[in-house]
Amino acid sequence: MVKPMKKNWNAEEKLSFERALQKKGVKYIAGVDEVGRGPLAGPVVCAAVIMPLDEAAIIEGVDDSKKLSAKKREELSEKIKETALCYCIIEIDEKTIDEMNILEATKLGMKKAIETLSITPEKVLTDGNMTIDVAIPQQSVIGGDALSYSIGAASIIAKVYRDALMDKYAETYPNYAFEKNKGYGTAAHIQGIKEHGLCPIHRKTFTKKF
Repeated sequence: MVKPMKKNWNAEEKLSFERALQKKGVKYIAGVDEVGRGPLAGPVVCAAVIMPLDEAAIIEGVDDSKKLSAKKREELSEKIKETALCYCIIEIDEKTIDEMNILEATKLGMKKAIETLSITPEKVLTDGNMTIDVAIPQQSVIGGDALSYSIGAASIIAKVYRDALMDKYAETYPNYAFEKNKGYGTAAHIQGIKEHGLCPIHRKTFTKKF
């Protein structure tokens, strides 16, 4: 008996949620995820994507974006965007985060991403324990970016988009090493705040102690 190659087995594991929905007759499944809830600066970025799920279209290597190298993420992001039936990426800026808190800002970003898709999904899979205010059946998956192909794809395109955005902000605000920390509270970033104060993209509610 020939054992299946591990990468193929893993692919089927990633598709377990999608395949279960397909068996119930669900065709369009949107994976939704966010990147950037924790940083001191920059937006939270939310992505929604509907991927084709026939075997020939499956992209190998899709996983939780945090587990992948930057180079691998960028390669996969391009493939995902080229292959997707549709996708949407939404930024919620630091001012909105400060006004409504990061959880509500994230939910707003996910809602906008879902509702802006050019195809209305029949089911939404979200990462974590997140309930979105949309009139579409949804399912929360704890650790979904690692367990669901669709959520993993959303996490990758969101991460690559936000990292590129923070690289651009690093050129405008060079004192905080955004190109390295992407807005997270590293020692170099905090030292930059202490020496230069806050810049326009800092989240005021995240940086009160500085």
